[in-house]
Amino acid sequence: MSTYRRAKATGSTYFFTVVTYRRQKFFLCDEHVRTTLREAIGEVRAVCPFTIDGWVLLPDHLHCIWTLPPDNADFGKRWAMIKRFVTKQCSPALLSEAWLNTSKRKRNESTVWQRRYWEHMIRDDRDYARHMDYLHYNPVKHGLVKCVRDWPYSTFHRCIKEGVYREDWGEASHKEVGGFGEPGEGA
Repeated sequence: MSTYRRAKATGSTYFFTVVTYRRQKFFLCDEHVRTTLREAIGEVRAVCPFTIDGWVLLPDHLHCIWTLPPDNADFGKRWAMIKRFVTKQCSPALLSEAWLNTSKRKRNESTVWQRRYWEHMIRDDRDYARHMDYLHYNPVKHGLVKCVRDWPYSTFHRCIKEGVYREDWGEASHKEVGGFGEPGEGA
């Protein structure tokens, strides 16, 4: 089994990508899953606080940016709790017996989430801005909408109210908007 090294620093800000198992597209077609995910986040934040800086929910994955408390770096525990809550509430409807291989059965896993997730510790203000732009522009990148403001499952609307973005942000070409590829690639 592989050993993964994750950057952990108390009070840091992280960008995450979390994907559904086998890229199932149930986030947008199933209100129960979205509601349960929202409830899971609320429950976990009550026990293990964190700030949601940015979020976008797409059909088969999500991107988000969290800031952890000054005395804590355990984002893994938070994701495990969120995934477990959603799995327990939604697994009966989303379970695919055909996909439950020996490894999944041994680990008592379901067929809701990919086992791991991708995380990146934000380094500075520029890195933060690039990742916020990336997650908010993602629905346009995937061809789900033509304008960022047209995607309802995003913190973009909150950011407009806070004066972070103009309502017409993202209407230019992708290179003009963010000037970046995937997070983690060079600018």
